[in-house]
Amino acid sequence: MKLTLEGLKDRQSWEKAGITLPSYDAAAVAEATRRDPVWVHMGIGNIFRIFIGGIADQLLEEGLMDRGITCVETFDYDVVDKIYDPFDNLALSVTLHGDGTTDRKVLGSLTEAIKAQSSDEKQWERMKEIFQNPGLQLVSFTITEKGYALRNAEGAYFSFVESDIENGPDKAVSAMAVVTAMLLERYKSGKAPLALVSMDNCSKNGSRLRGSVLEMAEEWKKRGFVEEDFIAYVSDETKVSFPWTMIDKITPRPSEKIAEELEEAGVENMQPVITSKKTYIAPFINAEGPQYLVVEDSFPNGRPALEKAGVYVTDRDTVNKSERMKVTVCLNPIHTALGPYGCMLGYELFADEMKDPDMLELARQVGYVEGMAVVPDPVILSPKAFLDELMEERFPNPYLGDTTQRLAVDVSQGIGIRFGETIKSYMEKYGDAKMLKAIPVAIAGWVRYLLALDDEGKSIELAPDPMVPELREQMSTIVYGEPESLKDQLKGILSNEVIFGVNLYEAGIGEKIEQIIREEIAGPGSIRKTVQKYLA
Repeated sequence: MKLTLEGLKDRQSWEKAGITLPSYDAAAVAEATRRDPVWVHMGIGNIFRIFIGGIADQLLEEGLMDRGITCVETFDYDVVDKIYDPFDNLALSVTLHGDGTTDRKVLGSLTEAIKAQSSDEKQWERMKEIFQNPGLQLVSFTITEKGYALRNAEGAYFSFVESDIENGPDKAVSAMAVVTAMLLERYKSGKAPLALVSMDNCSKNGSRLRGSVLEMAEEWKKRGFVEEDFIAYVSDETKVSFPWTMIDKITPRPSEKIAEELEEAGVENMQPVITSKKTYIAPFINAEGPQYLVVEDSFPNGRPALEKAGVYVTDRDTVNKSERMKVTVCLNPIHTALGPYGCMLGYELFADEMKDPDMLELARQVGYVEGMAVVPDPVILSPKAFLDELMEERFPNPYLGDTTQRLAVDVSQGIGIRFGETIKSYMEKYGDAKMLKAIPVAIAGWVRYLLALDDEGKSIELAPDPMVPELREQMSTIVYGEPESLKDQLKGILSNEVIFGVNLYEAGIGEKIEQIIREEIAGPGSIRKTVQKYLA
């Protein structure tokens, strides 16, 4: 069985293999979408295909949409060449349930794949054609948080952004330059309205996207590439809107085991590939079942019936509260608390770590006790029910293959949101955060992890994080097995508001964290012993 439009004609074989096929005519949907596109998506990797593509697929199945999604890749063009084109843009979704069963379905909602490559005249002209279409309603994005960034840590433009600014719209390369160039095409062809919808996992994502687009437009105006009226068009949210969203679905790398199972069932060429830009991708996508998308209802040119496919369509304040609930209380803080500890305690899989009573207690106290006391309640989602599902179903799911190493990646970039916001809430409510127990243990665990030694004192490999070299330098005189070697080396780290969002000494927990770390470096077994002591 081939995952192609022609291959789908052998419906009997697919059904025998336990794989559901689209009930709609995928070829006809693709043709209709090419003629009259309504939905463009930029950043066409795994979470897009199974989650956003799955939403469109459901609407097509129910007759609530008659066109699919036009897929645009802004970074890794190998994805188009290796995953979209050979399979006629079809995708095979594999939902991984906690009992080991899977649901398999072919998605026919991804209808055309384009490289956002200004140097390729054919691709670029097709992009312009799509954006000139007055019926186009929305452009959604999953380009990662980095995709919106124009400046480095020092505040200077990245070199590729500088080139985009100087070269103008016709030679745009970066995602933000490409989307601004396409908005210019839409402006020149009649100023039709459009919604630009970031679905990336970052706070106030719509504002971030809007800020970057407007900055690019302003820089082009300074150089004479665009006129003031274009700035007015992009600035007017009744014309070009930037809705906020919250997205949540754990989507690991494609599993080689699942590839083998699909091939044993008769599906050809399912092996994952690693592209030249290190994208891990396959013709199939494996992910958990639970998923959440909360979207601000701001679509000046209309929108699909997203709410009919499980999307929460609401106001900006509710989106913001949903995002804060997830990122500062329920999901991300527990990942950040347990990732480093899992690495030090010898756990490879997060699901295995969730069986450890001490780690389970740490997760429980971070979420249910300390976080839930100050959680922003979005009302449309119950924070407790959301956390219950995470703790009872999602985190323990062994079939996801989520690793502790992944959870320890870039902690310095997110710890200020994940713990800092809760610490600030306690300071506002009580004057300080001294009553916190679990969050200081979690922060101490990450700092202890930076020594790159496990609980037996053996070397471990640290996950990628841009601040690791700088932080390890400050900790270089701390010696494992010599608690007295920890004097004031951590002062600069724990007082750093850029990292934590707050000075932890001013919050009243800096000294406590120092003491926890001092006890965690005492010798073999001291991490577990210390965690037990401070969570008691």
